[in-house]
Amino acid sequence: MKYTSAEAAKLLRKLNEEKTALELKEEKSSIFVAAVGEDVESVRPAYEYESMQAALIELDRKIRVVKHAINSFNIQQMVDGFDMTIDQMLVYIPQLTARKRKLSMMKDRLPKQREDADGYGRASSNVIDYSYANYDISVVEKECSVVADELSRAQTALDVVNNTKTMEIEL
Repeated sequence: MKYTSAEAAKLLRKLNEEKTALELKEEKSSIFVAAVGEDVESVRPAYEYESMQAALIELDRKIRVVKHAINSFNIQQMVDGFDMTIDQMLVYIPQLTARKRKLSMMKDRLPKQREDADGYGRASSNVIDYSYANYDISVVEKECSVVADELSRAQTALDVVNNTKTMEIEL
């Protein structure tokens, strides 16, 4: 069956949720407590070891198949407008995000800024310290804007691929 990357991710999430629910059910039903003198059979929860294990093994197989399909798709599928595959974009986008965060902090600095010596806004002595930006803030502002635009373009291009290109997954 054909899936987009977004659909495959949702399928993977669904399979993982099913497995978690089944493991929880097994945890709750594989052992039980009965009081002395209580009819054990009347409080015994329904649990069948072999069928439970078979269901868990089958879910694990499906999860492997879907993860492999997604991974294979990510290393082969090129992203339009970028000379990168999806897996490279999944590294590039966090790099851009970190760069944007750093540049944003740098552009928000004042050229000359008073330092708080004691952390409470009061100098601990009569000497006032200043920190100075050792770079041109206007250049950083421009670079931050360029990086923000590139990040937006990269995220949009990845969204397009994730929602339009398909892969084959046979469960």
